[in-house]
Parts: sequence; structure tokens; C-alpha cells
Amino acid sequence: MVTTQPSHLRVLVVEDESLIRWSIAETLAEHGHSVVEASSAASAVQAVNEASRPIDVVLLDLRLPDSSTLDLLADIRRLTPESAVLMMTACGTPEVARHALELGAYRVLDKPFDLHALEHLVVEAHNAYGPPPVARPH
Repeated sequence: MVTTQPSHLRVLVVEDESLIRWSIAETLAEHGHSVVEASSAASAVQAVNEASRPIDVVLLDLRLPDSSTLDLLADIRRLTPESAVLMMTACGTPEVARHALELGAYRVLDKPFDLHALEHLVVEAHNAYGPPPVARPH
């Protein structure tokens, strides 16, 4: 089985802490990914609805100024079911993680997490959720 290594994913980073959001966006952009940033649940939904092309992966913080439940995860999964979602939380419990996975999150990341491993995880999540690679004629 061949695993595709997409060189350019569209990633939505939903995080209210500006320094964390910037660090994640910069890390992913350095790897060639296109990053859209949102600092609230409302701006995340707006970004998904207004995207010129589908979002491949969503990095979603659990606690935002206007959302502190898994309702935003459910909304994003409904609005863009083809997008892989990685939840991020500094205050997660096993119950929250289990429920996030049941709602369709690919993985729940406990903060702080290793930024150097993030790009690999984003690609892994995309490969798990993304469309199968298209065979190209030789």
C-alpha cells in the first residue's frame, strides 16, 4: 500500500490563544501547507462556510471564548465531513476525549504538544480521512 504525502494541504487552525495559533500556523506553513486561522467558534464556522476549496484538516481547540463544549466539533463534522479534525485541549478528560472520538475527531491532542510532530500528524489525519489518491496514467 502506498501512502500519499500531500505537499499542500489546506488546514484550518481554530485557537483563541494568538501565540499558539501563530506557532501552529507557522509550523504548518513552513511545510508548504495553506493555513486559515480562526480565533473563535463563529469565525471557524465562517471560515468553513466561506472556504474557496475544501478544508483538508481542522486543528480545533476545545475551549474557545464562544464555545467550550464539543458542539463545535459536531458542527464542523456536519459542515465538512471530508475534513479530518484534530482536537486540542489543555483540560481534557478521558470522557471528553472518548466523546470527541465518537463525534469523529481523528485524535485528541493534549496541550502542550510537540510542534515538530504536528505536521506528520496532520498528514496522517488527512490520509485517514481524505479521498483516495487518483491513479494517473503513465
